Amino acid sequence: MITLNNIVKIYKTGDIELKALAGVNLSIAKGEFVSIMGPSGSGKSTMMNILGCLDTATFGEYFLDGVNINDTSEDELADIRNRKIGFIFQSFNLLPRTTALENVELPMLYKGINLRKRREKALKALEAVGLSERIDHKPNELSGGQQQRVAIARSLVNNPVILMADEPTGNLDSKSTLEIMAIFQQLNAIGITIILVTHEPDVAKYSQRIIHFKDGVIDEDEIVQHRSLAESELLDLNLFKNEEAVS
Repeated sequence: MITLNNIVKIYKTGDIELKALAGVNLSIAKGEFVSIMGPSGSGKSTMMNILGCLDTATFGEYFLDGVNINDTSEDELADIRNRKIGFIFQSFNLLPRTTALENVELPMLYKGINLRKRREKALKALEAVGLSERIDHKPNELSGGQQQRVAIARSLVNNPVILMADEPTGNLDSKSTLEIMAIFQQLNAIGITIILVTHEPDVAKYSQRIIHFKDGVIDEDEIVQHRSLAESELLDLNLFKNEEAVS
């Protein structure tokens, strides 16, 4: 699914250069659930931005699902982000004056899907994450855990093959964290590749593999030996199954 060859990222401010990534080699297979960890300034956020096609490397090669990202135009990158990648953030990034249903519809609006189909799929998505009774609520009328569920539903409606989650439990209490990690594990079980950035070791243990960054390089790459299982309600998430993800 993902191959990185000697990825270097340099930020320039005037005459000053900052090497955020200093030659990263990495492979992530289809269907893996990977956590990325590291202290502030280690390069993990830069790595996530490059993996999510939100930024490009200064040097090196990035292959995503067989496509050389280095050779793509801005329009092609935008299309890849919309079709293949779902994003989830710590701050939820929901539109504050818009209902849960309308927030979930947004990615389909950008894709040109008509209103009837958008509404139908958004309703099913919210039902799938356990929010069928909150469709008309705005973000300030929802708990943090409910807002993140809306964000997850929104990230999934275009049936991505990869989910990129940047500190998705950072603003949540322990109960909501467990519920969100249960959703991630269930999504991973239907074949979706998940890449999670977190600073919490307990959260990382819900994944299958933990990659530690330090000073712009991978310091450690470990398989989780005693993986935590998030026991929560069993949701019907097959709506989001993407045949590309499991082929």
